[in-house]
Amino acid sequence: MTTLTPILTKYWDRPDSFTRSAYEADGGYRALRTALGTPQDDIIQAVKDSGLRGRGGAGFPTGMKWGFIPQGDGKPHYLVVNADESEPGTCKDIPLMMANPHALVEGVIISSYAIRANFAVIYVRGEVLHVIRRLQQAVAEAYEAGYIGTDILGSGYDLELVVHSGAGAYICGEETALLDSLEGFRGQPRLKPPFPAVAGLYGGPTVINNVESIASVPSIVANGADWFASMGTEKSKGFGIFSLSGHVTRPGQYEAPLGITLRELLDMAGGIRAGHRLKFWTPGGSSTPIFTDEHLDVPLDFESVGAAGSMLGTRALQIFDETVCVVRAVLRWSEFYAHESCGKCTPCREGTYWYKQMLKRLEAGQGTEEDLETLLDLSDNILGRSFCALGDGATSPVTSSIKHFREEYIRHFETGACPFDEAASTVWAGEK
Repeated sequence: MTTLTPILTKYWDRPDSFTRSAYEADGGYRALRTALGTPQDDIIQAVKDSGLRGRGGAGFPTGMKWGFIPQGDGKPHYLVVNADESEPGTCKDIPLMMANPHALVEGVIISSYAIRANFAVIYVRGEVLHVIRRLQQAVAEAYEAGYIGTDILGSGYDLELVVHSGAGAYICGEETALLDSLEGFRGQPRLKPPFPAVAGLYGGPTVINNVESIASVPSIVANGADWFASMGTEKSKGFGIFSLSGHVTRPGQYEAPLGITLRELLDMAGGIRAGHRLKFWTPGGSSTPIFTDEHLDVPLDFESVGAAGSMLGTRALQIFDETVCVVRAVLRWSEFYAHESCGKCTPCREGTYWYKQMLKRLEAGQGTEEDLETLLDLSDNILGRSFCALGDGATSPVTSSIKHFREEYIRHFETGACPFDEAASTVWAGEK
């Protein structure tokens, strides 16, 4: 497989790609007209038939999630787009919203219509002010054209769409913490059940989807479920944006069918930087167990990556060559999780703190092999015992790095220092 599938990224190179006029010239908002003339349940069924699975990391079937919304309950329904892209290594939603915001806006309108919601929110992390302004402009243009508001295109359907700026918390990428933040509370995960589909925003039935998931909906409506399902693999259908970063010749966004391999993506990206070789990489951001060069040919779909011992996640492929100290990389990730833990539950709050303390000593060459067993025992006490997936994600780089690079940990305390200090001085200069 060497062919990309530019759909969401097709016109990113156009200087005016973010404008409504450019989007309409390329067929934008035609799918909306089609959707408004289609029964809502048929749209939900089409999304189910397409096989679209959540592009935010969990991979839950999108149409099934929509189907959980109770109908005829007399309650207001809500659609919330999770644009709080915070996972280290993940960088696909922000360029999508910058270059093609109207694909997301059209997706929001169609999705809201399908689940019978009259109020929708795009929740964006507050640091990306340029993205917030770009989205606000796109929403204003959609209102001006009558795509949002009262009696949209004469269909009798009404929708209000708000762009909400978050306050920069990683935990608000967790859907229920995001809802608390939207309601004006401190962003912390809620106890489930009840799930958002039953009692979400303001206690009403709510669908929460990732940016890329919602932006993919117009193409499914326009081209049909079979068209989308024809790409990808049997159980992981469609296309996705793969984000290559780190020690790769041409880092960037590569939109391809699910099931492509890192070897194929690296071939298109010019390979590892000249004179170096692949050492380890993440298939879905820092909260997914790391892979090594032994996993170059693992199909990047939900099932294959899971069977190989990791998770596809957000398809954030962070590439590290042989100059990088695994212990130092895991320490940096662990420091991030310790900082971003909301502190609501003890396993995550205390566990990520002790990760940071222990890894600092190990990286400095002051640990013992017994500390590795303590780290694994600590991981067992975090995994599956935290309020949300932050704790589980924090264990992934620790346990997988010990699995694949135990000898490198041992070299640290055998030599009494990080053996990569000289080699890493250039690589990590910006971090020191």
